[in-house]
Amino acid sequence: MSSPLRKPDSEPTAVPIEIKAAADLRFIRQTMERASAFTAVPGWGVVAMGLVALAAAVAAAGTSTMDSWLRTWIVAALIAIGIGAAAMVRKARSDRVSMRSASGRRFILSLLPPLAAAGFLTIAVYGSGFEPLLPGLWLLLYGAGVIAGGSYSVPIVPVMGLAFMILGAMALFTPFETGRLLMGAGFGGLHVVFGWIIARRHGG
Repeated sequence: MSSPLRKPDSEPTAVPIEIKAAADLRFIRQTMERASAFTAVPGWGVVAMGLVALAAAVAAAGTSTMDSWLRTWIVAALIAIGIGAAAMVRKARSDRVSMRSASGRRFILSLLPPLAAAGFLTIAVYGSGFEPLLPGLWLLLYGAGVIAGGSYSVPIVPVMGLAFMILGAMALFTPFETGRLLMGAGFGGLHVVFGWIIARRHGG
């Protein structure tokens, strides 16, 4: 008479369905977060923007009137924006990232409102006697835009925005001459430093 089949002494331990489901959800969430990040922030383009700002800081330091100082920085800002936009489009094409993707749209739509606010405030402040507030306002609003847009990009971008906001807060409560220096340190120095970090860590 044959002996009954014996159950193996050891069987693979089944993974509880709750643990497997949680692991699957975590993987899906991480994958979606990586896919939704806007990675086309151009490191070398940001460096170039910083170099333009450093040149503007030097040129503006030699001006004798508020009007000439303001014109110098406005021209530099327009040049820097053009460089940044062109570099971003180029990197997006290189990385095969669509500027019209959900992450691209969120990045741009989060960045633009603070920049537009800075433009309107500049017009409103001009000629009012409050022009010495402009370095702080520009640094703060630009930093706010970078933080907002950077929340959809690589982690170093919102850190850069926070650094701009810190300098902006300092500039608001210091004399205008100090604010001018902080502008050069922000739009010039921070762009160069963080642009280099982005280029090294995230490919150009």
